[in-house]
Amino acid sequence: MESIRLVSPKGVVETRRLPGSGAGPSPDRLLIGSEGILGVITQAWMRLQDRPKFRGGGAVHFADFFTAARALRAISQAGLFPANCRILDPQEAFNTGAGDGRIAVMVLAFESGDHPIEPWLKRAIECCADHGGKPEESKSTDAHREGAAGAWRNAFIRMPFARERLIQRGLIGDTFETAITWERFETFHDSVKAATERAIREATGRVGQVTCRCTHVYPDGPAPYFTFHAAGRHGRLSAQWHTIKSAGLDAVIAHGGTVTHHHAVGRDHRPWYDRQRPPLFAAALQAAKAALDPQGLLNPGVLIDPAGAPHPQQAGR
Repeated sequence: MESIRLVSPKGVVETRRLPGSGAGPSPDRLLIGSEGILGVITQAWMRLQDRPKFRGGGAVHFADFFTAARALRAISQAGLFPANCRILDPQEAFNTGAGDGRIAVMVLAFESGDHPIEPWLKRAIECCADHGGKPEESKSTDAHREGAAGAWRNAFIRMPFARERLIQRGLIGDTFETAITWERFETFHDSVKAATERAIREATGRVGQVTCRCTHVYPDGPAPYFTFHAAGRHGRLSAQWHTIKSAGLDAVIAHGGTVTHHHAVGRDHRPWYDRQRPPLFAAALQAAKAALDPQGLLNPGVLIDPAGAPHPQQAGR
């Protein structure tokens, strides 16, 4: 993205089209991350890349989730930039048909519109082998769409539809995602998972299930994505869901993670965003809101409240 045009109640903000700039804080970053509280983006210049001509990948099996995470870290820090590189814990792999419940699975893919990807894929497989990773055998040129990788892909696309059917049967299912640095990842994972499992037992009186996958990865840390399932009770499903998800997000904040990685804050995550956000930055964001939307018309209660307005929870919304 190179520039945007935003229409606010106070007027139009249009940024210059540049490949990059060191001229102060980026207005593009502020406006894109504002979740509609500062204005409506009506135009954007986007950076595009050629449609991929070369593709390759597949699935790699690991003895356990943390070992797979170490391989994930090695690939990221090697600067290989795969198009897809995510890991599934054994239960997550089993639930999606990508594993047998005993192994963790990495879904790995490279693609390019310019050059063959075999050298990059080969080096990524070497990084996996350094951590005991074993590539799933396949002679197909579409291995990234078959086997465990294909099973995961199909399940991923269908997950939102499955949730609607499950809740009709009294089964609570939801996800929450975050990001954390590598040196804190393992303790963070165990703490968040344990807190969510406890909350399921307290809310429902039954043992539930909490799984994890890492959907995105950076040289300095992964983005863990937790999924929970619990047998709830009709008439109490909303309250039970809220208790479970709140406990998970409490643990995320308590152990240094972010309340959301890429799904945004909205209203569901607002109480935890308030705890993550530095107070002085909240004041600066509120000032920007007052400058661009002085009457508080746009998405009230998202990210920040207009000056003097009560928090949505305090107002009983």
